[in-house]
Amino acid sequence: MRVLSGIQPSGRLHLGNYFGAIRPQLAMQHEHDCFYFIATYHALTSLKDRSLLEEFTREVAMGYLALGLDPERTVFYRQTDLPEVTELTWILSCVTPMGLLQRCHSYKDKIAQGITPSHGLFAYPVLQAADILIMRSDLVPVGQDQKQHIEVAQDIQAKFNQAFGSEALVRPEPFIREEVAVIPGTDGRKMSKSYDNTIELFCPEKTARKKIMSLKTDSTPVEAPKDPGRCNLMALLRLFAEPSETAEWEQRYRQGGVGYGEVKKRLFELYVEVLGPARKRYEQLKQNPEEVDRILADGAVRARETAAETMRQVRRDCGLRRADG
Repeated sequence: MRVLSGIQPSGRLHLGNYFGAIRPQLAMQHEHDCFYFIATYHALTSLKDRSLLEEFTREVAMGYLALGLDPERTVFYRQTDLPEVTELTWILSCVTPMGLLQRCHSYKDKIAQGITPSHGLFAYPVLQAADILIMRSDLVPVGQDQKQHIEVAQDIQAKFNQAFGSEALVRPEPFIREEVAVIPGTDGRKMSKSYDNTIELFCPEKTARKKIMSLKTDSTPVEAPKDPGRCNLMALLRLFAEPSETAEWEQRYRQGGVGYGEVKKRLFELYVEVLGPARKRYEQLKQNPEEVDRILADGAVRARETAAETMRQVRRDCGLRRADG
């Protein structure tokens, strides 16, 4: 099965990104034909700083490679290296009903977060559909709350094929990821760049330790029993630790005698142990940017082969002629 997924370079990678999306994406590359891209066009809806966009794009690329993305198995590319995507976006815009876009909750959510309304933000689902459809993707991994994005792409695919009597575009299906419990940030709320409460994957070790030691907890005394199911520290520890160690901590919580400082110390140790190899690889890539550029360029060539073939069929079915076909 062909799998497609993208990530916006709108900030620095953090634990929420890793456990919520990146880790399951990397697991899929061993079982499927995966196309993963850095959604640089999408990032423009919220990020208008050229230097930051370039920096975050490179960080995403280095992060995925450091965490285990295999460029031999997976086609890894920048969205902006595929001009065919924007061409398909316009063609799909011509068959997309306004009512469909007006029902999309993502636009309303972004406006509620204070992002300035724009045509790009409103038409975002059409570009997203083009990303998916141009690669003839069978599966798109999403959380349950993102299922609407794929349903919109399905509707647009059906509208196009029906309008032009075409079979050029393949119907994608959502691959609902196993839900990861909400990953708490340093303030106890869901870890998110918009809340400025993240623990980054590749920040200096000293910074990571400071953030972990500052994680918000309640005022339960050391000697008192605690509920491991309601503790932010335990929520993070479960993601890092082996099940046997997690079970031991849960038992100690219920018995009492565990101080939060002890748990934070162990959490930092696990952060270093689990992410240590990736952090080392990240620093190597940071010193060798030409390797990252080469991998992205190779991924773009492979991705464009598929995109170009899709667009040849789309143009033919629409009656659009080009000198190069």
